[in-house]
Amino acid sequence: MQSSLSSSPSVGRSMTPPRRRLWRRVVRWSFLSTCALLVLGASAIAWVQSSIAPHLYTEGTTVPARRVAIVFGAGVRPDGRLSRILAQRVDAAIALYRTGTVAKLLMTGDNAQPEYNEVAAMRRYAVDRGVPPDDITLDYAGFRTYDSCVRAVKIFGVEAAVLVTQRYHQPRALYTCRAVGIDAVGLGVPDWEIYPTGMMRFYTLREYAAILVSLVEVHITHPAPRFLGPFEGIS
Repeated sequence: MQSSLSSSPSVGRSMTPPRRRLWRRVVRWSFLSTCALLVLGASAIAWVQSSIAPHLYTEGTTVPARRVAIVFGAGVRPDGRLSRILAQRVDAAIALYRTGTVAKLLMTGDNAQPEYNEVAAMRRYAVDRGVPPDDITLDYAGFRTYDSCVRAVKIFGVEAAVLVTQRYHQPRALYTCRAVGIDAVGLGVPDWEIYPTGMMRFYTLREYAAILVSLVEVHITHPAPRFLGPFEGIS
């Protein structure tokens, strides 16, 4: 006689171990959470880009006049020469100065180490091309975009400015400066048109992450810059 147990459809059927079911649930929720974060991040980046679009210009002749141009540092070679990216930023600022669109240049960059001084190299480059030293102010503690924007307000009293940097960097720079109280417009220096595609992809992806960090800083954490100091103003 055949056992009724052996004929039962549930007998011999392997049940999924509880640990495996838990693991599948964790994987599923991790995947869904990652997708949600990616969508949220992409939406935030797109919102930043769209919000600054009315304030971004690609031709120096169309930029509204402001008293000050803020020129962001980028990199200096060991011999003191500006990197190509930085030279283009300073050249664009010099052009704005020559046309009278701006009257002063605030150069902000990294001088954390005595042997590395972005802003002194930027000033030397501009002076060699005819900009009077008295019309150049140096921010030696502009270690990152957020610091440069906050210091422009708190240390140098900037209320309105033209931001001079590459187009890939402008959304973060413009959004941050405007968020901390500067009536800022931006001159976008060419980038994708003249630099290798691989290089620009890397810079752009890195910039996306930096935009998300900046959103947290200007809206939630409000950190102080690495260095502040007494008010100096721009004469």
